[in-house]
Amino acid sequence: MSTPRKPAQPKQGHRALAEKLLEVQENGGRRAGQERLPSAHEIAALAEGFLTVLFPEVGHAAATGDLTSALSGVLSALDAHLEEAVFAGIHRQCQEAGGDRCREHAQGITGRLMEALPDIRRLLLADVQAAIEADPAASGPDEIIACYPGLYAIAIYRVAHRLRKEGGEIIPRMLTEHAKSRTGIDIHPGATIGSSFFIDHGTGIVIGETTVIGNSVRIYQGVTLGALSIKRKAEGAPPAKRHPTIEDDVIIYANATILGGATVIGRGAVIGGNTFVTYSVPPGIRVGVG
Repeated sequence: MSTPRKPAQPKQGHRALAEKLLEVQENGGRRAGQERLPSAHEIAALAEGFLTVLFPEVGHAAATGDLTSALSGVLSALDAHLEEAVFAGIHRQCQEAGGDRCREHAQGITGRLMEALPDIRRLLLADVQAAIEADPAASGPDEIIACYPGLYAIAIYRVAHRLRKEGGEIIPRMLTEHAKSRTGIDIHPGATIGSSFFIDHGTGIVIGETTVIGNSVRIYQGVTLGALSIKRKAEGAPPAKRHPTIEDDVIIYANATILGGATVIGRGAVIGGNTFVTYSVPPGIRVGVG
């Protein structure tokens, strides 16, 4: 193990430079709050903690004789770390609203997320089963949980989505950005994704914030579920629904691009690889499939 480096002694002039940097304040003079957001390392640890408790049979918790005791210990540590992260994420908004109940608010968000973990696990086990049924290369659930980047990205998304729904700020996006850095799969925590979702291979997938995906949907690498170009106007916000709706039992093959909030891919449709779709597709239709 390498020895931690000691902080370097400031050179002459660095203090003055630091003061000049702090004078350049964000948003026309408002200095960032004192609550530090978690580092990338801390977010990665949170993500791994969630994976451990959601799939306890396959993590280091399973290495002990008493899985329940091991899992309860991981949950206790995860609870404490998550509360600190959530508090940092919402602190600025709490302070600006004139309230001094940020800690209580963070505890409530954290508690509701922790209570939702069994429901998230049920969804994820359905995702694992979908992978087993869709991928003949899968040897079993252990391989899918331990090796499939698609499941990793889905698992972190499902936690982040619920955390965002419960009122968490910033941390949900940090979690999904961590998953993207690890897998190449970009799922916004605001997207809505049904059960039995399967991502095959996965690299390069983008799923936008207002995307709605139904049940038993399968997508392959390089797929984009995105928005048409929208020019922001000073007097108005972008439309609430910017990304497509994918109904149940749809298959979207590699490198397909589907854009637009009004675009609906009907139930059971098949979207072929390398297609560019900005229009709705009726149920059962095969688009660009040879």
